[in-house]
Amino acid sequence: MGKFSETLAILLVAALVILLVAIIIGFPVMWLWNWLMPTLFGLTKITFWQAWGLSVLCGFLFKSTNVNSKS
Repeated sequence: MGKFSETLAILLVAALVILLVAIIIGFPVMWLWNWLMPTLFGLTKITFWQAWGLSVLCGFLFKSTNVNSKS
């Protein structure tokens, strides 16, 4: 029973970390978009989930894939 409860605790912590990261990514994008874009370009406001999706999409599109770069 100890192994099951340990695994359950790890899964719970992982789910909470994922939720926290989603909040940290989504809310700043939503707030910045809703503050700037309607005023500057006349665009509509977005929801948290749209902001989160936009962040994920930008990560896919603009993420560097060069693994041989030297810093």
